[in-house]
Amino acid sequence: MAVKRRRRAAEPEGPWHNPRLLNGIANALFGVAAVLSLWLAWQAATRSSAFPLHLLVVNGELHSVDHDDLAAALSRGVPGNFFGADLAALQARLEQVPWVRRAEVRRLWPDRLSARIEEHIPFARWGDGALVNTYGEVFEARTSAPLPLFAGPPGTSLEVALRYAEFRERLAPVGLELTHVTLSPRYAWQIKVNTAASRGLTLELGRDLLKDPLVARLGRFVEAYPRTLARLDRRLDYVDLRYPNGFALRAPDLVGDDAHRAPGRRVEG
Repeated sequence: MAVKRRRRAAEPEGPWHNPRLLNGIANALFGVAAVLSLWLAWQAATRSSAFPLHLLVVNGELHSVDHDDLAAALSRGVPGNFFGADLAALQARLEQVPWVRRAEVRRLWPDRLSARIEEHIPFARWGDGALVNTYGEVFEARTSAPLPLFAGPPGTSLEVALRYAEFRERLAPVGLELTHVTLSPRYAWQIKVNTAASRGLTLELGRDLLKDPLVARLGRFVEAYPRTLARLDRRLDYVDLRYPNGFALRAPDLVGDDAHRAPGRRVEG
């Protein structure tokens, strides 16, 4: 007796009959719905009157920031509620206040904002009216504090500040007070110091060279200073240190009227 085999029915084809694909689409739709729900909830929270701001707290050690300037920056208030307040805009507004170096604003649940302010600490004067802080950054402010004067091309304030610290350390053993540091557009260095007999003595250092670096020239001067210039009981106004084995100096009253005709005298280091 012959047995007939039953033919298997053909499985349906197409994307709508692919279980794996359908599960992936379903998961993606659930994800989109969840993100959309969160976004709608956030939008509702930022516009709701149920989360008003009641207090803005300013923290930080404020010595130079003018309270009136700070109040003026905050006089426009903070638009929005606890969730909708634009913290970046408020931070930018605070950082425009003179003497404010950086402001950090954050939310404090349930109804306040906290602004922490870091002041500029003046380190030197820059050019005609600006100041340099302890990070070597230039900022616009006024102070009556006695500070050294820096000058240089734009963007070189940090380099000048670092050189100032280096030069001051080199000059410390002979008690010379460093008052000015100038970097020319050609990157030549010039400094001014106060001595016992001369105020504003200019030291011409020149450019920093690999074979004869600035610290080496200044070191030779410091080594020779106690037995040369320190013994001169007269005013000096200019010393040129761009010599490999010594330096040249100019003293207005060293040789009387001849000083107006002679460029200076050479002193061996």
